[in-house]
Amino acid sequence: MSDAPASDAAPILDLRGAEVRYGKRLALSGLDAQVRGGAVGLLGPNGAGKSSLIKALLGLVPLSAGSAKVLGIPVGSDPARMRRRIGYMPERDAAFPGLTGYRATLYAARLAGLPDDVARRRAHEVLLFAGMEEARYREVSTYSTGMRQRVKLAQALVHDPDLLFLDEPTNGLDPKGRTEMLGLIRQLSRERGIHVVLSSHLLRDVEEVCESVVVINGGRLVMHADIAELSAATETAWRVGLLGEPTRFETLCRERGVQLEPRRDGRLDLVLPDDMPPHDVFAMARAGEVVVRSLERTRRSLEEALIDVLGEVDA
Repeated sequence: MSDAPASDAAPILDLRGAEVRYGKRLALSGLDAQVRGGAVGLLGPNGAGKSSLIKALLGLVPLSAGSAKVLGIPVGSDPARMRRRIGYMPERDAAFPGLTGYRATLYAARLAGLPDDVARRRAHEVLLFAGMEEARYREVSTYSTGMRQRVKLAQALVHDPDLLFLDEPTNGLDPKGRTEMLGLIRQLSRERGIHVVLSSHLLRDVEEVCESVVVINGGRLVMHADIAELSAATETAWRVGLLGEPTRFETLCRERGVQLEPRRDGRLDLVLPDDMPPHDVFAMARAGEVVVRSLERTRRSLEEALIDVLGEVDA
């Protein structure tokens, strides 16, 4: 496991040997992590334990061993205080049948303990923020998937929490709806200073919104790192753009042990042997009778980093 991202701020999540059991089945085992603030991605394969971790942190399932703190509050010690400081957007719908978007959001505000006049004002404010102003008096059952997701976000925000747990917030959205939802989440994290824990199976969503990731596999923590560090440019990975027919150049590269991957834009991704300096690319281009138009270092995607770490765990 990599070291946690460095920060002077107090952790928003503090796990010490946290364990969750469902009967005889061990869902989480010995989780130790101090997760700093900002936007954090929660990743892992299906069945890895992500949902169990969120439920445990929310106090919805008990820890069978170890301890956990959220925003410095021991889980289970003060449920009312936790509800005031934490917002939760579940994967499934979160409105009773027959309620309008406004009524569903107002109900969430009252559950969080807001006085009635404040709850009404906040319900209107967060629905406006979520882009639901015109549809707020329609029943949630008539909404599209994207509109239902927006109402869930409004419900999670209505009491002005310090920390948001978002479980698959772009699930079922079309590309436009996904882009808009991610834009709202970025705004909450970067402009309004709300901490976000984003659980998603879509790695691109996490890359677009989050600064760090926590990866769980088989109920265990396998990585906690900054995304910028995971995707840092490497010494051997390069992207080259060529002018001319590249067949001879590609052959020369393979003869020298260079790994090649063509891209849709016509460029080539190269992984050079450790002992090959990048200027050898120009020499091979000359020999292959092509011109190098561009040569730049490439970065690992979050997907590649995740595959690497999960591969190491499975090996």
